[in-house]
Amino acid sequence: MSAPGASPQDKVLYARDGRIARITLNRPEVLNAIDDDLPGALSAAVARAEADPEVHVIVLAGAGEAFCAGYDLAHYAQQKDNPLTQDMPWDPVQDYRFMWANNQHFMSLWRALKPVICKVHGYAVAGGSDIALCCDFVVMEDTAEIGYMPTRVWGCPTTAMWVYRLGAEKAKRMMFTGDRISGAEAAAMGLVLKAVPEAALDAEVDALAARMCSVPVNQLAMQKMVINQAIEAMGLNETQRLATIFDGITRHSPEGMAFKRRAETAGWKQAVQERDSGTYDWTLDRPANPER
Repeated sequence: MSAPGASPQDKVLYARDGRIARITLNRPEVLNAIDDDLPGALSAAVARAEADPEVHVIVLAGAGEAFCAGYDLAHYAQQKDNPLTQDMPWDPVQDYRFMWANNQHFMSLWRALKPVICKVHGYAVAGGSDIALCCDFVVMEDTAEIGYMPTRVWGCPTTAMWVYRLGAEKAKRMMFTGDRISGAEAAAMGLVLKAVPEAALDAEVDALAARMCSVPVNQLAMQKMVINQAIEAMGLNETQRLATIFDGITRHSPEGMAFKRRAETAGWKQAVQERDSGTYDWTLDRPANPER
């Protein structure tokens, strides 16, 4: 278990199990929420798996009760000094550099020549969904939840994987509402490969990994490169750059700054509850009028 003051390496664990590299997000005390260190530690673990000729498949999971609950809002929203919200006037390039670096760390999963299976239990929400959707496969516990709630205020998914996995209409359904959906709903929608009961999750992921482990590494790499190239040719990199710019703008818009103030004064849990329930009017910076 990672703890306050833990080294970046302790926040993402690495182990090899035969031909499988097992990478585990390891901040269970905060549902593996993303801090300043976790993205870089994740990409370092992916690089380690890539460099090991014995590894054929990577399995990514989360320690504790969830895969990843997104960015650590106790730091990024509730505290005044953090990289995600600047005092006005803000420097968009400074924001872009920070978020683009994180985006590229997450995309190490996509760029890895070896297949990556993401095993999701509990939650893969907000920035956690960014990480999961960069993987080649997502297998979810059927009652786990996935979504990008910050599209309601204070965020835009920088990896932009929703549209490439779902198509325009279903991606809009998720992004325009910020709703969370269950693993079963995500599988039915085509967002993830499969949803299974909690008791079957480990076995399902391990069976898929074992099946691919019998394929030569070079074969796996060539097939992944061909399929990913088809997505990249659609403009994935350009879409991600625009999404990363817009992510910074959402956090420094009038409504985004209102969310930040609310998190500082009422606490991030209260601000998030009001964001997700629609009970706060961020444009007027006050509780919503139920009669409107």
